[in-house]
Amino acid sequence: MTYPRSLFALVAVVLAVPLAAPACAQEWTAPRTADDRLDLQGVWANNNVTPLQRPEVLGERTTLNDEEVAALQARAGELFSDDSGDAAFGDSVVAAALAEAETFSSRDAATGNYNQFWMVERDWDNRTSLITDPANGRLPAQTERARARAAARAEARGRHAWGPEDRSLGERCITWGAPRLGAGYNSYIQIFQTPTHVVLYQEMGGPRVIPITTADHVNDRVRLWHGDSKARWEGDTLVVETRNYSSKISMMGAADGFYVEERLTRVSDDVIEYEVTMSDPDTWAAPWTAMIPLKGSPDPVFEYACHEGNIGMTAS
Repeated sequence: MTYPRSLFALVAVVLAVPLAAPACAQEWTAPRTADDRLDLQGVWANNNVTPLQRPEVLGERTTLNDEEVAALQARAGELFSDDSGDAAFGDSVVAAALAEAETFSSRDAATGNYNQFWMVERDWDNRTSLITDPANGRLPAQTERARARAAARAEARGRHAWGPEDRSLGERCITWGAPRLGAGYNSYIQIFQTPTHVVLYQEMGGPRVIPITTADHVNDRVRLWHGDSKARWEGDTLVVETRNYSSKISMMGAADGFYVEERLTRVSDDVIEYEVTMSDPDTWAAPWTAMIPLKGSPDPVFEYACHEGNIGMTAS
């Protein structure tokens, strides 16, 4: 396996976030609600820089050492220190740093409406992917049907719009999907709890009001933008199962058979381990799982404003 020559060189200023807790740290006592459940409430941020999928150049490595992380972080700091440069969404920060790019240009450069000023500072750790299963840290192979659907959507986006249905649900301000895994841009979530319900309020997409119940999901003929969610407690882990998504969504290409299991466990005052498993036999060859550490934030969640003006549609 070949790596860029200077990527993993030691840097004079080590910028990596310390990962080990101090030896003198006291044992943490988890906060609990009035009904003696683990208290998950508060505002939590997903600003992780770790890519969803492990970059192929890293092979089977699940982690990097501190010096390698420091080198990547230093390179990213050089690339994105100028707020006037193109915004680096999602996995593009690590991808650009790994490639030792001299400059960065995003797919949104032509619109002129996003630059790095609008992006938050990202959180670094040693992991090479958010995906924990499969072991290679990459999404399972897509089915032929999923590839055909993706090609059809790409063709619709590339042509003169025949109607609003040719544009994405996000462009039309209908939904950006749930759950959202994207980091660094409107990626905060506020959690509220009662003995009978939990509310997962996505900064970009609004609230998911989820009953804590053993009741069955709605009839399979009922299809919803964010699916039908039911929650339960497994010890100190909140488990949310969601199915019955609308056939009109496109959650990473998934279709009618889309099923999601989310597991939220608070492991410290300022970290929730958020594990999500996604499956759809019509989309992927196997289920896959990612773990995202959500960090507590003192910042409030503001309303995400979006207006469907259809300004992206071109008259034919």
